[in-house]
Amino acid sequence: MHYALICTDKPDSVSLRMETREKHLAWLKSYPGDGEVVAAGPFLDDSGAMTGSMLIVEAPDRQAAEAIAADDPYAKAGLFSAVEIKAWKWVVGNPQDAA
Repeated sequence: MHYALICTDKPDSVSLRMETREKHLAWLKSYPGDGEVVAAGPFLDDSGAMTGSMLIVEAPDRQAAEAIAADDPYAKAGLFSAVEIKAWKWVVGNPQDAA
């Protein structure tokens, strides 16, 4: 099942995000746990500054999606003020449909 992880940065946390970004990107590219990160990217404000993250993960259940969220280096660094996890159905643009 897919889950959307909707992560909101704490106010005034750009420096923490940038300090942790390299570890976060490396983690995204080679997620080692149960499940898979299939898409990810930052939320931006009107000026283009990063204000949060959205990850689409494939996980066997909600508990595994929660574990992925907790394992994110950004989460471990305390970047997020909130993380919302929602079950998500991939309808348009799913690469599995192109096969």
